[in-house]
Amino acid sequence: MKDIINFLKVRRSVTAKNMVSSFVNDNDLNSILSCGIRAPDHGALTPWLLTVIRDEARYRIGNEILATEFKLNNPEASKEEIDYERNRLTRASVVISVLSKPVSHPKIPLWEMELSSGAVCENLLIAAQSLGYAAQWLTEWYSYNEAMIREIGGDPKTDKIAGFIYIGDKEKLPIERRRPMKEKVINYLNK
Repeated sequence: MKDIINFLKVRRSVTAKNMVSSFVNDNDLNSILSCGIRAPDHGALTPWLLTVIRDEARYRIGNEILATEFKLNNPEASKEEIDYERNRLTRASVVISVLSKPVSHPKIPLWEMELSSGAVCENLLIAAQSLGYAAQWLTEWYSYNEAMIREIGGDPKTDKIAGFIYIGDKEKLPIERRRPMKEKVINYLNK
């Protein structure tokens, strides 16, 4: 168990822009997905849906959604900017989208379902990193795009993208970033 604590104390995301696409073992991917869906889920409602985006789907979505939607919302964008958006998903070998899909329940609030979706993202991220992959949890403009929400099986009226988990290989080891000082973010109530 100390291995888990030691890992969590030093784990670091590799940014997607510093990733390279490489082979992700199917057994590893299945393990990552299995860990992801073991997230806390009050009432066992499974108020989320995971979509694995890999291989040619990364390019198709880049062309059909990312480039197209970016151009629609940024009519003055340069070819370089459009190409950057088109190729976002290809930086990683696999991108897992986590869609928050709340269900109606008389006792469990929406907020708890949304938190559960975030816990799925964190589990996926930690599982991928613990297996030695570069991984990052991202929400970018396309997380709030209706065409993307529909693409991954959601209804823009009710569902939200909790995140995209990019999984690939490292170009270089990440450098440590500033972390919060514990005394500024942790309170103790003893009485």
